[in-house]
Amino acid sequence: MKAIAYRTAGSLDRDDALENVELDRPKATGRDILVAVKAISVNPVDYKIRKNVSAEDGQWKVLGWDVAGEVVEVGDDVSAFKPGDEVFYSGSLIRQGANSEFHLVDERIVGHKPKSLSNAQAAALPLTAITAWEMLFDRLDVEKPVPGAANAIVIIGGAGGVGSIAIQLVRALTDLTVIATASRPETQAWVKELGAHHVIDHSKPIAEQVKALGIGAPGFVFSTTETPRHTKEIIELISPQGRFGLIDDPETFDITGFKRKALSVHWELMFTRSIYETADMDEQGELLNEVAALIDAGRIRTTVTDVMSPINAENLKKAHATLESGKARGKIVLEGF
Repeated sequence: MKAIAYRTAGSLDRDDALENVELDRPKATGRDILVAVKAISVNPVDYKIRKNVSAEDGQWKVLGWDVAGEVVEVGDDVSAFKPGDEVFYSGSLIRQGANSEFHLVDERIVGHKPKSLSNAQAAALPLTAITAWEMLFDRLDVEKPVPGAANAIVIIGGAGGVGSIAIQLVRALTDLTVIATASRPETQAWVKELGAHHVIDHSKPIAEQVKALGIGAPGFVFSTTETPRHTKEIIELISPQGRFGLIDDPETFDITGFKRKALSVHWELMFTRSIYETADMDEQGELLNEVAALIDAGRIRTTVTDVMSPINAENLKKAHATLESGKARGKIVLEGF
C-alpha cells in the first residue's frame, strides 16, 4: 500500500524528511478495524514527532493522527463496526499513523463519520474535538461554576485547530461567555465567525484587555499555545480558585504563582486513553459520536480551511511547513491517494 513515511528525525528541509513509500497492507485482528483512508488532517503533533522521533532500525515511521475513511475489515472481537461503515477518529500515538492507504485502529476510539460532511471535512475534526472536549468537560469541568467568578472562559490561541472547535463546543453545550485571543485581522474574524463573544489580541497584555471587558475575572482559562509567554497574565486575569488548562509543551513551566489564588492546573493529552488503554478508553468513540450528532444537527461545524490532493509527500511537506510557521488558521486536510 502507498504511505508517506521517514526513517530519521529532523528538519523538514531534507529530501528524506517525508517520502512516498510502499508498505505491506495490515490485517485486522482482535478489536482492531482496518480502514481505507480517504482523508487525513495535519496537527502540530505530526511535525513535533517528525523532528524528534526516528523510526526503529530498518523500519519506516508513519505519521498522521486524524482520519476519515471506510471500514474494510474487522477483527474477531469487534462489535461496533462492520465493513462499509464510514468512520472518523484520531488513532494512537504509540502505533503507526494514518498517512497510508490503509490503517489499523482500535474500535473503542472510533466514531461514525458525520453524515452531513465529506471525508475532507470530517478528517479535520477528531484530534482537536477530542482534545477540546476532554479539556473542557473532563479536566476543567466547565459545567461546575467557580464560586464568585465570571461565568466565562478565555481561550488562548482561539484560531488554531483546537481553539476553533473549543469555541464552538463551549457555545453549543454551555452558557459560558467565550473570550478568544487572536492577533491578526483574518484570525480575529475567524474566531468571531465561530462564535466568540469577545476577541482580544494575545500579542498585547491580555489581562488588561480582559479587565476592560467589564465582566469580571473569568473562572476558566484554556491555553492552546505559548503558555510560558502568557503565564503571568493568566495568573492576573483568572478568578481565585479558577481552573487553568494547557495542551502545549513548554520546556519549563513555573506554576509557583498559581498558589496564591489556589488555581488548579490541568494538562490534556488526548492520546492518554489509547496509550494506557484506560478503563474509559471507549469514551473517545462515544464523544466522537456526540460530535457527529452536533455536526449533523447544525450546532457546530468543521474547521477545515485548506484541502490539498492527493495525499503524498510533497503536499504533506507543505502542510507541515504551514503548521511550523505558526500562522495556520483552522485545519489543513489532505485527501485521496
